Amino acid sequence: MEIRIGVQNTTREVVLESQQSAGDVTAAVSAALEGGTVLSLKDEKGRTVLVPAASIGFVEIGVEESRRVGFGTL
Repeated sequence: MEIRIGVQNTTREVVLESQQSAGDVTAAVSAALEGGTVLSLKDEKGRTVLVPAASIGFVEIGVEESRRVGFGTL
């Protein structure tokens, strides 16, 4: 699922693909905002993305979709 994070005072967004569920991401964002800590998310390659909660402008959580395997038809 794609996650887009808008960072205040920055023109670019942080975009990552993650295998975390939408519920897990929502809980992590809520906890970081409530506690004033750092939002920590893992991408599909195992890298960790850290964003200070005070700098978060918005978080957009994409829809969860299962991966398709196979070839398209012509």
